[in-house]
Amino acid sequence: MKYKTGFVYLLLSFFFCVSCMTKESEEKTEIWNKIVPFFSPEAQFANIYGDYRSPLLFKNGQKVKTKEEWFKRRQEIRVDWMSRMGKWPPIMTDQVMKIVKDSTNELYDQYKVSFNWTPTEKTEGYLLVPHKKGKKPAVISVFYEPETAIGQGKPLRDFAFQLAKRGFVTLSLGTSETSKNKTYSIYYPSIDNATMQPLSTLAYAAANAWEVLAKADDVDSTRIGIVGHSYGGKWAMFASCLYDKFACAAWSDPGIVFDETKGSGVNYWEPWYLGYYPPPWENTWNKTSDGSQGIYSQLRKDSLDLHELHALMAPRPFLVSGGSSDPPERWIPLNHSIAVNELLGYKNRVAMTNRETHGGTVESNEQMYLFFEYFLKF
Repeated sequence: MKYKTGFVYLLLSFFFCVSCMTKESEEKTEIWNKIVPFFSPEAQFANIYGDYRSPLLFKNGQKVKTKEEWFKRRQEIRVDWMSRMGKWPPIMTDQVMKIVKDSTNELYDQYKVSFNWTPTEKTEGYLLVPHKKGKKPAVISVFYEPETAIGQGKPLRDFAFQLAKRGFVTLSLGTSETSKNKTYSIYYPSIDNATMQPLSTLAYAAANAWEVLAKADDVDSTRIGIVGHSYGGKWAMFASCLYDKFACAAWSDPGIVFDETKGSGVNYWEPWYLGYYPPPWENTWNKTSDGSQGIYSQLRKDSLDLHELHALMAPRPFLVSGGSSDPPERWIPLNHSIAVNELLGYKNRVAMTNRETHGGTVESNEQMYLFFEYFLKF
């Protein structure tokens, strides 16, 4: 009798597991059917590569023909960009977040946390942990300050809050103090003597945030993504491209390539991005790159562009949530990342959605959330 009872229990458990797997598979398929159109360029942009130099060409002009050659070329790209932007200090892998304050609601626990994101600077942010038990996917959200992403700022930029409601652990970060004093970034070791371009320093800070988040008990370290809008979109883009441990990324209208015609929305020449020079600064928030300092002008002179960094994502998936800074013709530089993924044997790794406005919409945000659900939840 005990044998029969045990057998029935195992049989019921088996059917329960099959049922859960079937439901999960159906949910994944449903999400994929919603996002699959985002992975195909409009016909007028398909297989168009423009004047962007192919990432599949070595610096000496030799063409990359195999996966093994791509990994050598990939390293060449990364070394070139990092040498220009400044060497990172060692990644900090041995720290844990300090809980400053905590609260809870019916959906998740919220913690105000502190940790070092550079060797000389601590930051504070917000960790949102859904009540569901077990290891969960996670997303780091970056912006000017951490309050907006948890729902305490402009509407439709509450990425951490919305993703937490969907079952993701989220970590919201921002450069609060520098946003107040209008220096807008992180400067290592100091703003008067920075050894890295600030946008690369932001990426380094996000890499350290990945390491500290990966140690959280509730987080599955193989499923951590990053998201940001505008300034945060640039930050998320550089972080995910330069730090391989991010599983995927969504960049909301950052300006994914250099484009002086877009004015201050794609202002990589500013001293808090790729145009660093010691303050005092003059004529910031320029609509043109005239008189820019830092490395921006040299990058342009050498015909380098950000599509090379995009290629470092392969085969990790990314979504460009394009607005006024990233219109549909941005598929032209994105086609180069598609080509790299095809060489590696992957499809549907490069996606873009489009809207007319710079700010996100209910629809464009939903598209990002579905992207993260598909690539991180299952």
